[in-house]
Amino acid sequence: MSDPASLRQAYLRGQLDEADLAGSWHEQLAAWFAAAAADPAVPEPNAIQLATVDAAGRPSVRTVLAKRIDERGIVFYTNYDSAKARDLAAQPRAAAVFVWLAHHRQVRLEGTVAKVSRAETAAYFATRPHESQVGAWASPQSQVIESREALDALAADVEQRFADGPIEPPPHWGGYLLTPDRVEFWQGRVGRLHDRLRFRRDGDDWLIERLAP
Repeated sequence: MSDPASLRQAYLRGQLDEADLAGSWHEQLAAWFAAAAADPAVPEPNAIQLATVDAAGRPSVRTVLAKRIDERGIVFYTNYDSAKARDLAAQPRAAAVFVWLAHHRQVRLEGTVAKVSRAETAAYFATRPHESQVGAWASPQSQVIESREALDALAADVEQRFADGPIEPPPHWGGYLLTPDRVEFWQGRVGRLHDRLRFRRDGDDWLIERLAP
């Protein structure tokens, strides 16, 4: 096995100065996201690592896909009976991070989380591929299952149930909106003296702060 301590990456792609920031965190995120999405070297640019905490204080982190990014925050979708949903019911705050290694960039967001409307969920669900719609109904997410064959059987049952019509979103499935109160933009720099600029909500205003790397 390779020695992790021996691995080195020089961060030479750019810098981030206060004068370069957009007027708001969501405009800055939109600009960086657009650059990542346009680069074939960045797989799944909308992937985020989402961290939650359960009622007992145990943290969990997993990768999900952001499906909307706007001035409200970021929206992701999941099963409302899943482990992450149980965490959010107990502690409705989360942290998320976009990591674009090819650009030596990451964006961290922290804030409150709430369900989106059923209308927003239905509008997004209608755009999903058929197989993903079936999967939303078939998967008892985060529960122990007997085998892969058992999961495939559940999917086959869903296919049969909706064989003659469109598939509606399950009542136990939908979106969450993470509304950030802190958003940090990280740009890798030489010598590990990285640029870290943070938007932090202060009442109705947003402060911009530089953090030591």
